[in-house]
Amino acid sequence: MSSHSPRKLNLVGSRIRELRKGRHLTQTELSDRIGIAQSDLSRMEQGEYKVGLDTLFKILQVFDLKMGEFFGETETPQEPEARDLVRDFRELSGEAQREVRDFVRFKRMQEQEQSQDGKPAPEGTPGEKTS
Repeated sequence: MSSHSPRKLNLVGSRIRELRKGRHLTQTELSDRIGIAQSDLSRMEQGEYKVGLDTLFKILQVFDLKMGEFFGETETPQEPEARDLVRDFRELSGEAQREVRDFVRFKRMQEQEQSQDGKPAPEGTPGEKTS
């Protein structure tokens, strides 16, 4: 009897599909990135085909995940989004990164004022005063 039960194959496959769709990748795009045929990826996602360890490591690399995160042992729902934000931030120019930092400081100050006043923070753009 194989240690790869259909239930385990479906869990791994559905997790791959969930990650792929969450990053707005097609099966073709992901299969190209990990070096397998699109039909094999489709069969993996459907639980019809065992995911080899080398393929799983490539998938983890594409999604910037650790093994425990892939299996949901340590990751909260916000972590993938935060990781995407950090990756996007790193790809920005130095000037654009400074603008993002300034905006974050502005939003922090706005939230601090809101919590002190007990009022909603004013709407507007950074540096814009509302009365």
